[in-house]
Amino acid sequence: MASVSLRHRVPLLIHILGWGLLGFILLLLQPLTWRITLPPQYWVRQGVLFFLLVCVFYINARKWAPTYLLRGDIGLYILFVIGAIVVTMIAVKGIEHWLNLPALMERAFHPNGRLDPKPKSGIRWFDTFVFLVTIMVVGISTSVTAVEKWQHDAEIRLALEQQRVSTELSFLKAQINPHFFFNTLNNIYALTLIDVDNAREALHRLSRMMRYVLYETQASTTLLSKELAFVQDYIQLMQLRLTDKVTVTFEQPSPLRDVPIAPMLLLPFVENAFKHGVSATHPSRIYVGIHQQNGTLEMDVQNTMFPEKNQSLEKSSGIGLANTRRRLDLLYPERYVLVVDENREDNEYQVRLQVKVN
Repeated sequence: MASVSLRHRVPLLIHILGWGLLGFILLLLQPLTWRITLPPQYWVRQGVLFFLLVCVFYINARKWAPTYLLRGDIGLYILFVIGAIVVTMIAVKGIEHWLNLPALMERAFHPNGRLDPKPKSGIRWFDTFVFLVTIMVVGISTSVTAVEKWQHDAEIRLALEQQRVSTELSFLKAQINPHFFFNTLNNIYALTLIDVDNAREALHRLSRMMRYVLYETQASTTLLSKELAFVQDYIQLMQLRLTDKVTVTFEQPSPLRDVPIAPMLLLPFVENAFKHGVSATHPSRIYVGIHQQNGTLEMDVQNTMFPEKNQSLEKSSGIGLANTRRRLDLLYPERYVLVVDENREDNEYQVRLQVKVN
């Protein structure tokens, strides 16, 4: 609320300072350089000029520039500007003539009676100073309007981009493999016939994960500790259906520095490892290591690679590498490094992720 109020006060303050400076130049600075006593009619003339400049400024800023210039009708806009300049000069010269200001100014500059030997006949309607100052006011007014239009368009584009990003992120988060929950429920059901205590613990983990997905992922960030707990619950539930031929290692940061992180950011890599790195007949291993170093979160996922399985996370079910990269691009632009190694000599598949989370 305070920032919005300040945002509206700053332009108002700029306008006040700008008009104060112009008023000082018209009403005080120029007469001070003459070092003479000016007639009161002069101040009336300057006041009228100041009022007309204010009118030209805001009419151009609120009507002519946005309605004609910024919409491409340049010819009509130029006509309005020329008309404003002509009307301003005629009005100022009319005031001067009505107040007999030229004769009064002549006497003020020649107090000893030495008048101009070549008196001017008629009215000189063109005033270079009025012309230039009017052009300056119109130029400033047009520039201010153009900048305001640019800022307004930028705010609209930013709002649309944020809305698009929010919608896209919600869509990406919703693509988490739903089969995991159904398979886990089936495993828990089978476990109830063998070990009721472990089944109860597994059911508790699953409910905790579902609570995390339903509530924690609604916000743009969550705590790293909660994200790690979610990954750990996932790994432990996946182990329910694994045989002794699979070795699973999970390393967490020690000590843990809790920092905000995008929810469900780490799961796709772990999900991919369990989908493609497990065999019912051959020995295999899955390694998930998550560490912190100097404000950077590092994740290293390794799993055994089997020729008969597609190891590419690009084609895996669930979020997939393409969508995960897209989330990283949206949430951590220029702040992450993702390296996928599918051709390791030890017949393993490795994914390394580094994200600057501070």
